Amino acid sequence: MTVPSSVWRPYTQMKNAAPLPKVVATEGVRLILEDGRQLIDGTSSWWTACHGYNHPAIAAAVAAQLQTMPHVMFGGLTHEPAERLARRLAAMLPGDLNHVFFSDSGSVAVEVALKIAVQYWLNRGVSGRQRFVAFRDGYHGDTLGAMAVTDPEGGMHARLGPYLPKQIPADVPRDAASILAFDALLDRHRSEIAAVIIEPLVQGAGGMKFHTPETLRSISEICQRHGILLILDEIMTGFGRTGTMFAAEQAGIVPDLICLSKALTGGTISLAATVARTPIFEAFLSDDPAAALMHGPTFMANPLACAAANASLDLFEQAPRLDQVRAIEAQMRDALEPCRRLPGVVDVRVMGAIGVVEAAKMQDLAAIRQQFVGLGVWVRPFGNVLYLMPPFVIGPADLDVLCQAVRRVGSGLTG
Repeated sequence: MTVPSSVWRPYTQMKNAAPLPKVVATEGVRLILEDGRQLIDGTSSWWTACHGYNHPAIAAAVAAQLQTMPHVMFGGLTHEPAERLARRLAAMLPGDLNHVFFSDSGSVAVEVALKIAVQYWLNRGVSGRQRFVAFRDGYHGDTLGAMAVTDPEGGMHARLGPYLPKQIPADVPRDAASILAFDALLDRHRSEIAAVIIEPLVQGAGGMKFHTPETLRSISEICQRHGILLILDEIMTGFGRTGTMFAAEQAGIVPDLICLSKALTGGTISLAATVARTPIFEAFLSDDPAAALMHGPTFMANPLACAAANASLDLFEQAPRLDQVRAIEAQMRDALEPCRRLPGVVDVRVMGAIGVVEAAKMQDLAAIRQQFVGLGVWVRPFGNVLYLMPPFVIGPADLDVLCQAVRRVGSGLTG
């Protein structure tokens, strides 16, 4: 057997991996391929490129930072790009989410949040609280701790189940009966729970499943009643994707910890943050050095990434990004609704700049993805969902091309 590439691809069975389209450049909302074709990007490069590609303001900020200091270690040193970004995030986030710990990927941001939650209780002299309540169909990353809270009874990491710490699975409570069941679950396991972790409003890689702000508010209230920490994984939902800067705003809640990444830098360079409320941070203040948070990614608070993130936040302040999200939402609601009548489709749902067509089944994902490429768009369905998460700067004509492609591919699905 000859493997066609020395690159080991993500989420890919390499034995039968087909050649892939090679991207040589990006521009606006388009991917430019080696053969000259251009694809309208319907996924924002795994949900990151909210301002489109090659935005001149972000590029200029990164270029200027590159000339002065591309990187410096954050252990024992500090720098203004990180200090400024931390101040701005604290000001943007609800409540007293004021203490920002930088890392370099969403999975690590989740790992840091889990670690903080466990050590919070230990620092307070409480032992035994080291498990997490995690929701079925949830996804939080591919590192060890993140895998353990990713759909803890199945999902893409099921084969590694015996290797992972055992967490407490729960269904997202969507009605009165399931809310009572969730309340009882937390009461039953209260002495061993460090925190509850959830993707607010939209469970992304677990199937693009939505829940309401009222559901999220109920989860928060139950956690507060039982004295259990709440972690919101806003790595995908943060920075406008659901229609508000952060999904938590729609429920009017303040989590104890929040994880951010993906669109934080506008998709330019990897950066992540775990942000804690003041009481959580204060539990780590002590005369005992062992009570400190012993974590420090090598490239945390990378100055180039912080410069990109600050420029991205400038764009959110200066450009009508949330208005653009509302326009995308309205257009996708109209344009995707006809899919509901297709025989292979079981649901159509839209929230902010997220449009989902759920199929009864999809058997040959590689072939379906190739269909989209043939239609001049980049859409990467998974599981049983066709979904769109375009850059916020996409124009109506390009968005119409994406929606037409989804309707056309959807028409070929069978029930």
